[in-house]
Amino acid sequence: MLNIHNVTKIFNADTPDEKIALTNIDLQLEKGDFVTVIGSNGAGKSTLMNIISGVMQPDIGQVKIGGKDMSNLPEYRRSQWIGRVFQDPMAGTSPSMTIEENLALAYARSKKRGLRLGVTNKRRAIFREHLLKLGIGLENRLNAKVGLLSGGERQALSLLMATFTEPQILLLDEHTAALDPSRAELITRLTKQIVEDFHLTTLMVTHNMEQAIRLGNRLIMMDKGRIILDIKTADKQDLTVEKLLHEFEKIRGEKFVDDRVVLGS
Repeated sequence: MLNIHNVTKIFNADTPDEKIALTNIDLQLEKGDFVTVIGSNGAGKSTLMNIISGVMQPDIGQVKIGGKDMSNLPEYRRSQWIGRVFQDPMAGTSPSMTIEENLALAYARSKKRGLRLGVTNKRRAIFREHLLKLGIGLENRLNAKVGLLSGGERQALSLLMATFTEPQILLLDEHTAALDPSRAELITRLTKQIVEDFHLTTLMVTHNMEQAIRLGNRLIMMDKGRIILDIKTADKQDLTVEKLLHEFEKIRGEKFVDDRVVLGS
């Protein structure tokens, strides 16, 4: 479903400020894979997400989704295949618009453009059905401005907007990091539920090692622009934070140090 081949990205090339963000990244996700990504600050996680989504173009390499070459397509052209949820609950939604208006915009991503009314009774019923599954009462607040929602409510809405059109690839970019522990756990539970319900192919960056181990069927660790560890389903079942840290130390010959990384829940 997702094929990243030999991707390299260099910022400020051939200058004193040159930084190699990604080096020869090869990564393949099969349909239905849920891959969590962990790594220290500057490991290249966000750059990888930006290249997949089209925010950035690789200097070298290729990105394919469902067999289609996306390498030269801009972000807005890729949006019909990709759903993305960001760390900031304020991103990905329009605060001045209502819940149903935001959902109508997300719904339109998978449809041909036209002059039809964005919110119809039929679509409103679809929106209510999906909001009901979140279990937080948003189905009764379709006309509420999104800017009035709490951070957790807004992130739940962002997650729904990114997924209810069933994109081929779902990108989750530290989407629980800005929330308090109870709201983060709510969004984590909803993420697991939605990914399983829609059988979505998912790549999730997280700063929480325990979360990275608990979710998904595969875990990759990045460091200094490379994938240094790729743990598949069978080995992931027995993985612990201690074992993960030990693997990093064995590969890199140094301790894993990053103040942002949370070792447990």
